[in-house]
Amino acid sequence: MTKVYSKAMNTSLSIDRIIAHIQGYKSGATIVFFAGIHGNETAGVFALKQVLKTITPETVSGTIYGISGNLQALKENQRYLDKDLNRLWTKVQLEELQHKENLVTEEQEQSDLFGLLEDIIGSNSGPFYFIDFHTTSSKTLPFITINDALINRKFSKQFPVPIVLGIEEYLNGPLLSYINELGYVSLGFESGQHDDEEAIDNCISFIYLALVYSEIITNETIFQFQEHYNQLESNANYLSEIFEVIYLHRIKSDEVFIMKPSFKSFQRIKKGTAIAMSNAQEVKFMYNAWLFMPLYQPKGEEGFFVIKTIKPFLLKFSAVLRHLKFDNLLVLLPGISWENKEREVLKVNLRVAKFFAKSIFHLLGYRNKKVNTNHILLYNRERTSKVDDYKSQLWY
Repeated sequence: MTKVYSKAMNTSLSIDRIIAHIQGYKSGATIVFFAGIHGNETAGVFALKQVLKTITPETVSGTIYGISGNLQALKENQRYLDKDLNRLWTKVQLEELQHKENLVTEEQEQSDLFGLLEDIIGSNSGPFYFIDFHTTSSKTLPFITINDALINRKFSKQFPVPIVLGIEEYLNGPLLSYINELGYVSLGFESGQHDDEEAIDNCISFIYLALVYSEIITNETIFQFQEHYNQLESNANYLSEIFEVIYLHRIKSDEVFIMKPSFKSFQRIKKGTAIAMSNAQEVKFMYNAWLFMPLYQPKGEEGFFVIKTIKPFLLKFSAVLRHLKFDNLLVLLPGISWENKEREVLKVNLRVAKFFAKSIFHLLGYRNKKVNTNHILLYNRERTSKVDDYKSQLWY
């Protein structure tokens, strides 16, 4: 058992790797909640413990898992001890993990989680839903982050909070990116600031809504379902647009980075506003846009992001193009070819195709994940999505 302390609640609780496992009396979907992948983000752990103890198997159609992430870091209330556990989920890292003898703290945590994840997928029926709870060091509205697959968009749009696309293009190795590559619905929910009690309340409401939207329980079995919906909607300031990440200030290894005080996520910032200090020099905002996840903690490599809203027309247009598999035509253009026979990755020769805008590839579901001097590789979530698993779901 691991003891976890919540500053917001001024109390502790003890957890195992599996916080709860509820097998319903009826068949249905499998939903997996992760919490505490970062050890200083305890809101999801406390919310899962509170909610899942109230759910009884006779009210469940399917299977529910609540899983704790970085147990050792949770014990120390640290983001991580040796490595960021939410930056390790790449195919290369997972392959190395199988052959490595001496594992550091987060590698052992990853090995345990990977084995558990494989066991869950192998021993349960779909459709599968994976939800990862996080909090931020800055003040923020509750929001969802997703890899830009249409099944993720559709499922996420049911929740009355803003949605942010494209963060996977700027982060290497998040857990949910790995799960999304397997083809399943997966989303991150950032519920608020680390030590704010409201972050726990938002997680609680989100768990109830997710269980209903995945059809694992009915809204009649939840006391005050509409109140949970209203709470999220109100705490999100009735903002439900879809945003896209357009910039990341990545902190260099030799950089001393300090955010100026009082900035928060989803704050509109004017171009030229000084928002941080980097090696004693002012960092000025380069856009008229929205600030996203400014860093107010000692550990972390992402200083701040910039996001912008996506026009609804473009979202609909991109869905049409993806259904038509319009990207098949891209390889007829000079400098663009398939990287593998599964047609999941486009290889773009920058010397030939440098005139193609990134936004064109984004419309078709491709995100830039690997760059060298002459080529970029663009990965598509649509071609790996297990769409057929979800077609019978009401939200689809």
